[in-house]
Amino acid sequence: MTGRGGRRASKASGSPPPTGARLPRPPAVIRRSQAVRTWGPGALLDLPTQSAIMGGLDGWPTPDRLDRIDEPRLSQFLKGLPLYAPPRPPERDGDPKLGIGAFRFPEWFVVQEPSEGQSGLSRRLVPRVSLENGTRFEGIPVVATRFVMACPRGHIDDVPWRRFAHGGTAAGAGPTCGRQLSLDEEGTGGDLSELVVRCECGAHRRLIEASRWAERPLGPCTGRRPWLGGADREAGCTELTRLTNRFASNVYFPQVLSVLSLPQDGSPLAQRVRSHWEVLKKVTSADQVGMLRGLVDALADLGAATDAEIFEEIQLAIAPAPSGTSLKHTELDALVGAPVGSGDGYPGEQPFLAGRLPRDEWHRDARCDAIEAVVQVHRLREVMAITGFTRIDAPTIDPTTGEYDESATLAPIAANVTWYPAVESRGEGIFVQLSATAIAAWLARPAVTARLKALHGAFERWRADRKATWDFPGGPYVLLHTLSHLLMQSLAMRCGYPSSSLKERVYVDAERGRYGFLVYTSTADVDGTLGGLVAQASDIEAHVLAALAEGRLCSNDPTCALHDPSASLERRFTHGAACHGCTLVGEVSCETRNEFLDRALVMPVIGLRDAALFGVGG
Repeated sequence: MTGRGGRRASKASGSPPPTGARLPRPPAVIRRSQAVRTWGPGALLDLPTQSAIMGGLDGWPTPDRLDRIDEPRLSQFLKGLPLYAPPRPPERDGDPKLGIGAFRFPEWFVVQEPSEGQSGLSRRLVPRVSLENGTRFEGIPVVATRFVMACPRGHIDDVPWRRFAHGGTAAGAGPTCGRQLSLDEEGTGGDLSELVVRCECGAHRRLIEASRWAERPLGPCTGRRPWLGGADREAGCTELTRLTNRFASNVYFPQVLSVLSLPQDGSPLAQRVRSHWEVLKKVTSADQVGMLRGLVDALADLGAATDAEIFEEIQLAIAPAPSGTSLKHTELDALVGAPVGSGDGYPGEQPFLAGRLPRDEWHRDARCDAIEAVVQVHRLREVMAITGFTRIDAPTIDPTTGEYDESATLAPIAANVTWYPAVESRGEGIFVQLSATAIAAWLARPAVTARLKALHGAFERWRADRKATWDFPGGPYVLLHTLSHLLMQSLAMRCGYPSSSLKERVYVDAERGRYGFLVYTSTADVDGTLGGLVAQASDIEAHVLAALAEGRLCSNDPTCALHDPSASLERRFTHGAACHGCTLVGEVSCETRNEFLDRALVMPVIGLRDAALFGVGG
């Protein structure tokens, strides 16, 4: 049985497979979008009776059996490599059942026997090769141990339980001792200090010692990459390994690039080529173009263009993006350039339909004079592709361009990447543009200059910690980002979508004086949304004023309002007056994982009233 967007499989049976063996059929159902964002290649997946690590692209169906996703801008940015969706579930009897490979991981297990040890609960630790049918030890059920070790470059491996238990002790026969290991729990809280790894020979060690990674208690990184095959290892890794819980949020950070599909401009021939893209996208020569023109009657509208000219347009469509081209600035061009009205100038089949709301239909209050325009995005298509991942530390993303730091070392999603998994979703949104004149006047204030200097100084400490190479995104970005979070919370009360369904894209083009943000919703498994968000555009001022009123006082004030961004104790270097009580939202909604927020730049707060763009009356 297969659910929408996922795979299901029965439990493994028979003799235990070899080390790193792939699960024959994964016993779970996941959506297609989750195979890109949540449980992509290298992610740990906890199943009802097993634990697994999602396999790399070598364990996926071949591209000719997958649905290709057409998004030229994203493909060009990814050096021209094509995008394919995860396998779709069978829709009728007889359809092929395609799946995604997964491997059993970790490979050490805790025997589920409530036996009393020297003090408290004691359970035996056993390797997978000792199991019966892969699920029992001496007839007793087992569960995968919850601890693994990982490094920031994505490598992950089992904890070296034997070496750890015998390391640094005088008792026992040393790291090569093969006697029975056990995990003793001396308390009821599950704290590392209450867990002891013990060997029958007498050697023992508290698991809290494994968390002191700077002392290398787990030894050097093994370079293991089990998602590429059980025996795959990368030699020469010098990173320190960390003990981590396989359920921890920092065990998998996918690097997912996201773009909005835009109307395709270009010559009439280019537009006609785009209209027949499903037929022409796999063409590799001008001769193939000629062959298709003779077989497909619909290609007759390519007119008198030669096969070579048509093939050139196909090559341009899949060519890598020019260096220096920003993913976000192209989208900003489309949003700012939306025609007044409902966007009727766009053909009905286009994935992007937007119209600028006439000013007299939404502007009624002088307190919102800083807002220059409101654009209703009736239709949008978002395409997301996973390009790699990290562990322990999340990859940093430049907020102004929407692109990840190129200096980051990513774990590969395949031994040889020739395509990328992607998913498309459709929805709607509201784009709010702020006045360049209002932003310039705001930036000229002494209080704003002083506040931004403090935020910039704190950012430099954050950048040193995270090894980011891009610069401080600037005051306008922090202002827009904070206002976007506040507005999302207000819109969620009336638009019909919960706050977790709303997302943002913040745009800053200081060179051309364009500032704005898009609040939108999109869903992967439907053809669109119902218009509840777009309908709020005419009441945007009421939402902004409500957001300003709610954000002026946080439940954690005055602590929140007086937060020092450079404070070493909290290490919240990218936060001004911001916390979970006021501006932070779910990370699925935020484009920068809740970084670069400060209420003081939006509205007056306790202790700082002169740095706000919107005055006391807002």
